[in-house]
Amino acid sequence: MAHLAQRTFEPLNIAVLTISDTRSFDTDTSGQTLCDLLQAAGHTLVDRDLVKDDIYQIRATLSRWIAAPDVQVVLTTGGTGFTVRDNTPQAVLPLLDKHVEGFGELFRQVSLAQIGMSSLQSRALAGMSNGVLVCCVPGSPGACRTAWNQILLGQLDSRTGPCNFAPHLKVQAEQVIEACGGRP
Repeated sequence: MAHLAQRTFEPLNIAVLTISDTRSFDTDTSGQTLCDLLQAAGHTLVDRDLVKDDIYQIRATLSRWIAAPDVQVVLTTGGTGFTVRDNTPQAVLPLLDKHVEGFGELFRQVSLAQIGMSSLQSRALAGMSNGVLVCCVPGSPGACRTAWNQILLGQLDSRTGPCNFAPHLKVQAEQVIEACGGRP
């Protein structure tokens, strides 16, 4: 497994989606938290959007990003609870090729220290789709910081050993051209 870690940092192209019926870009502290954290870590924010907590709006945005050649990771915030309007898991699960089973379990475990047994009510999840890692976390800045600092920061860093997600993500077009000696 050690071969899956690299010696150099490879920045990833990440899109952030906020799922909320009540927030706007001006009041989206959770999405902004994710954007700030990923950029501070050296990754590239390639797109950001905000949609209502509607299964089909969520799927439309995710499908566009999953198919986009420049997106390697999608981070979503919001819609992972148990209210009638929390639809993120139902929207995302059918789009995934593979589930990262331990993500939600680990998120709830590390959240326990901050929010106690309320962590049980998080339906955080992650999976791979078309070579894109999709991670869905709750819609609070605290939950976004917990997910980033405790799980995502290391797993999106190509130097983390013995393994990380970077080598499993789709290769960007410019990397393919570079690997081919400048020819597509």
